[in-house]
Amino acid sequence: MKLSSRIRAIPSPAGNAWAIYERAHVLKAQGVDVTMLTIGDHDHVTPEPIIAEMARSARGGHTGYAALPGTAELRRAIAARAGEGVGPQNVFVTPGGQFALFCALIAMLDPGDRAAIVDPYYATYPLTVRSAGGEAVIARADPERGFQPDLADLADKLQGARALLINSPNNPTGAVYSRETMEGIASLCRAHDVWLISDEVYDTQVWEGEHLSPRTLPGMAERTVVIGSVSKSHVMTGFRLGWMVAPEEMVRAIWELGVSTTYGVPGFVQDAALYALEYGAQIEAEVTALYRRRRDLAVEALRGANGLRLSAPQGAMYVMLDIRATGLSGVAFAERLLEEHHIAVMPGEGFGEAAAGHLRVSLTLEDDRLVEALQVLAAFAGELARG
Repeated sequence: MKLSSRIRAIPSPAGNAWAIYERAHVLKAQGVDVTMLTIGDHDHVTPEPIIAEMARSARGGHTGYAALPGTAELRRAIAARAGEGVGPQNVFVTPGGQFALFCALIAMLDPGDRAAIVDPYYATYPLTVRSAGGEAVIARADPERGFQPDLADLADKLQGARALLINSPNNPTGAVYSRETMEGIASLCRAHDVWLISDEVYDTQVWEGEHLSPRTLPGMAERTVVIGSVSKSHVMTGFRLGWMVAPEEMVRAIWELGVSTTYGVPGFVQDAALYALEYGAQIEAEVTALYRRRRDLAVEALRGANGLRLSAPQGAMYVMLDIRATGLSGVAFAERLLEEHHIAVMPGEGFGEAAAGHLRVSLTLEDDRLVEALQVLAAFAGELARG
């Protein structure tokens, strides 16, 4: 029997972006003490008040089918968070921001349509475009430009495209797109009549500059879909609670997709997210402060290191390290770092060609161990560069 062309087209031609992560887990299962600095998952549990609210909701009976687009209360809270001009009718709640991204692309693309993404990109973006039947075209944001998109290149890639997907604050680079960049992107979207998907799951983690949602720019609300979640802001990655903020017509159309796929998000999970958004301001502030502190510790620990270069991230919970001076690819460096020092990081090649020769390091380890691991990594890079 033969699998469909669509399912066979999903995997990345560049290979498995999570290969190092998976290898690290094999070593851990064998009893090796591996320092995990790979995926963007918190190193501490969801705060107790949120868990208690989820348990209260479940015990209170909210365990049946919940409202498919999201409960009325949660949609109102998300709309309020999104800002002026957004109402509950513009919100669709999904099992995680990743599924919201998939829904948006399904709503925008016909089979074979082109969607532009900016390289470096989050590793799932090309896969999600292909899952929706589209073709991903790549615009570059080179390290020499601070990983800000090249608007001239982007204009070329938008020729004949139906959609553009951006992510600021950016995973993996930590770049926060400037107002000039965002206004340029908005102008291109209007000129080429394309949809814009703005992945803003790191909007609470801004260390330099300011977060600007392109939805707020003139003429963009009717063509922009914003992706959000409570995963990063409230330590709720495993709750799988995300959303899309979109034109009302798209939200209505997505309902049938929800019926035929996930049939919604559990009510007790939605109630936990509602509590987080309405009463979790202190939790959110503490999470933001934690990653700001770790970002600063990482910058200081790597200051003056030989064999690597760090551009201080402007946002998100990662640092991106340029290790091209070692003569190794990001994949080769990450493999040797894991085998020789039992430290697991993500090679840049998993995030696109512009990230080749880089490493993405998650700041998901308590302060002392994080600094120690970064110092070992820096010393290893120095040895390789001298050799």
